[in-house]
Amino acid sequence: MHRRHLFQLAIAASSACALPRWAHPATLRPRSDPFALGVASGAPDHEGFVLWTRLVAGPGEALQGAHQVRWEIAEDEAFRRIVRSGQSPALPELAHAVHVEVQGLAPDRWYLYRFMLGDAVSAVGRARTMPAPEGLAARLRFGFASCQRWEHGYYAAWRHLAAEQPDLVLFLGDYIYEYAMPRNPKQALARSQPLRHALSLADYRERYALHRSDPDLQAAHRACPWIVTWDDHEVENDYAGLTGMAAPADFLQQRNAAYQAFYEHMPLRAASLVHGLAGLGQLDGVRVHERYAFGRLARFHVLDTRQFRDLQACRAPGTPDKGSVRADACAALEDPARSLLGRPQEAWLDAGLAQDARDGATRWSVVTQQTLFSPRHYGAPGHGPTPTDCWDGYPAARSRLLGSIARHAPRNTVFIGGDIHQNYVCNVHADSRRNDTPVIASEFCGTSISSFSGTTQQKVDALVQRNPQVLFANCEKRGYALVDLTPTRWQTTLRAVDDPLRADSGVSTLARFVVEDGRAGVIRA
Repeated sequence: MHRRHLFQLAIAASSACALPRWAHPATLRPRSDPFALGVASGAPDHEGFVLWTRLVAGPGEALQGAHQVRWEIAEDEAFRRIVRSGQSPALPELAHAVHVEVQGLAPDRWYLYRFMLGDAVSAVGRARTMPAPEGLAARLRFGFASCQRWEHGYYAAWRHLAAEQPDLVLFLGDYIYEYAMPRNPKQALARSQPLRHALSLADYRERYALHRSDPDLQAAHRACPWIVTWDDHEVENDYAGLTGMAAPADFLQQRNAAYQAFYEHMPLRAASLVHGLAGLGQLDGVRVHERYAFGRLARFHVLDTRQFRDLQACRAPGTPDKGSVRADACAALEDPARSLLGRPQEAWLDAGLAQDARDGATRWSVVTQQTLFSPRHYGAPGHGPTPTDCWDGYPAARSRLLGSIARHAPRNTVFIGGDIHQNYVCNVHADSRRNDTPVIASEFCGTSISSFSGTTQQKVDALVQRNPQVLFANCEKRGYALVDLTPTRWQTTLRAVDDPLRADSGVSTLARFVVEDGRAGVIRA
């Protein structure tokens, strides 16, 4: 489907209270649960949010044509005080996904919502609006997580995070993995899946349906609104911008299919489907970099480090990323023109940090991105291996962002990330290559929900000894991070499941850290 037509369909579907003339509803009398993939909310602001579900047919049933889905938002669990209701089409062109963009609600308020089709009623989800823009909330609790490869582990972490009663969840990428089942796994697997390596729209839709079928993941989506971004495995491992393993035209078709499936399965606004995004000319794109403000207490600058990045240093198109290079053997690594975000997104982030700093309006500026921002030096400068797929592989871009933070001086800047399947806690220095420069920000990089780390704690410990900016690092645990935020204090609790190979695994606290208002840098609690 051409992205322009997709955008028109999404706009009509997300705002409709009745089906448009071109969509003729079918009559569905499901024998099974049409809401078996659950419900979700996301993209919240102070007046509303997006509600999501996707209709699915059971065995022996057919789901053809458009269907009209009813929805309700209430102030109470019994749905006696309904504040909004309507109907929206579930269209086959969008995999029968439903996106309802709700506005006009009261700020800083919890609501209950549900969907209905015929006699079928979905599970009830909880959503909330953000505080009013001028309000300084007394507290915010949010979780952040990433990397949930299906076969590597169960999703017990999501069940425990839902029980923490967060206001928000920030998902930082790798919601799905495009791989087929490994033939010769190096570690024990928790479960299997029958899907082939994802390349087509149908492949990606099946992959999201698989993940969405998990009851613990569904519980986390029902618990609160999600703010989402993506990383590489939503499309292909280590892809960079318009470059993947296939020929350019074939990879662009694959990428567009993956992007459409991502939109179909996430609580995103229709406006995220745009044409000619950020200087890409006539090529299609989906916008996931956005800002979300929790009043004046926190503003989340959600980044996209995949769609607009330059190719990894010294990587030839159509070949895999090397993983690391030696700086003295790869001149491209230091090329000042190279960017992880793309120059338009860099300018967008710079403007947002400047706005945060103006009059100290924003208490906590949260740079919400995919991977580890702080450097990891594996040897003497210029001689040890340098990772190519993260910020280490784009040192000039990292320096520009550090310069932006130093120049604008937001009141408190904190980076959160994921991707590397390890917990890292770091102080962020004004010059990433010199630890004698001032600390200007703090960083928390979360481990994976389920994906293997691929390294050993012995190697990680040796790395910490070489990198004093790293205050804590652990590769042996999987789980999530929980942040409790007030105007005067940021507290991150690293939560780890006991056994990711058990669906009923318990959870424990691995470590806890604090950042104090007006004082950059991390303190062990």
